[in-house]
Amino acid sequence: MKLIKTKIKGVLLVNLEKKEDERGSLTRVWDASEFKKNGINFNMQEGYVTHSISKGTMRGIHYLKVPEQKLTKVVKGKVYEVAIDIRPDSKTFRKWEAFTLKDKDNKMLYMGPGIAHAILTLEDNTELTSLYSPAYVPGNEGGIRYNDPSFNINWPIPITKVSKKDLSWEDFK
Repeated sequence: MKLIKTKIKGVLLVNLEKKEDERGSLTRVWDASEFKKNGINFNMQEGYVTHSISKGTMRGIHYLKVPEQKLTKVVKGKVYEVAIDIRPDSKTFRKWEAFTLKDKDNKMLYMGPGIAHAILTLEDNTELTSLYSPAYVPGNEGGIRYNDPSFNINWPIPITKVSKKDLSWEDFK
């Protein structure tokens, strides 16, 4: 497992090491000591698997109003994953970075506190695993519309499905 810094502090690309033999493969996807070596204390509390039927499905842009950490991995298919820095005192405040991740590339994305997150599916029947800390509490969520003019995110394909909730977020202030 190798943690790679990105342009936004608190966002790391995690290269996983796959061990293969005649039976198949084994990949370590979590190692608290490896994260601690990089100054990250991530106490996972919830995990989800998201299945999106159609290419062009938007999920997000979401964040929790309390400090949140996320670790994601594409299990099946391909996504365009966006991380946005919403920390007002950060040097990269309002900056975003995107990653094209697919099931076969053996990578994960870690996003620390103050990072909003979205995925756009690039293939039909895409699945994404997400691990979170803290646990989700209704009413503690915030969001940004995918087309908010404050960010001008360049989505690589047309967005065909978005929830009403995700379309209802006001412009980011």
